Amino acid sequence: MSSEVAARRDAKKLVRSPSGLRMVPEHRAFGSPFGLEEPQWVPDKECPRCMQCDAKFDFLTRKHHCRRCGKCFCDKCCGQKVPLRRMCFVDPVRQCAECALVSHKEAEFYDKQLKVLLSGATFLVTLGDAEKPETMVCRLSGNQRYLLLEGDSRHEIEIARISAVQVLTEGFPAGGGNVRPTGMSLQCTAPGAEGTTQLKLTAGEDASASRRQSTAWLAAMHKATKLLYESRDQ
Repeated sequence: MSSEVAARRDAKKLVRSPSGLRMVPEHRAFGSPFGLEEPQWVPDKECPRCMQCDAKFDFLTRKHHCRRCGKCFCDKCCGQKVPLRRMCFVDPVRQCAECALVSHKEAEFYDKQLKVLLSGATFLVTLGDAEKPETMVCRLSGNQRYLLLEGDSRHEIEIARISAVQVLTEGFPAGGGNVRPTGMSLQCTAPGAEGTTQLKLTAGEDASASRRQSTAWLAAMHKATKLLYESRDQ
């Protein structure tokens, strides 16, 4: 990939929307697949009362729109200002209690798990019908759009083209404990191609820091795919 193309992928611009300032990709096609579009606000004339507590709006009880769902609420029901990174807001924005709870939970992905994905981890990688796996470092690209596989060969897989994910585990501990993740199987579609290609990632067998890093990466990737499916369903 040329440095010019890479720069276009990562270029961003500051825009002002009715909800606040947003730092968005300069080219819409290069936006994060985990992102959400801003909702259409419920028109003021269609919400004379708070959509949570049913309080009537008047001079003293002002209406506010939740920046995540676009519904109308009173200040009591929509008073929290919470980071909303999936919509690229620069500052925390007003959200209703239900949406604020979801955004708080998503913050863990951006604060912790996204960093794990960007750092990468080492796996035995089997791509398609390859006869034997190749040791590769797997990591998420800086613009969050691609899964990069780097070893003796190099591959880029567009995150948005991952159609199915299965976490591979082993062990049946007594007492109902957690099984141990050992890898991940992903189904991907290629542009203009029919059918899907399977990508299998397998963590090494050692109990070293590398194995722990691989396990953390698998957990983070599983969370990332959940956000990806939510974005598609928006």
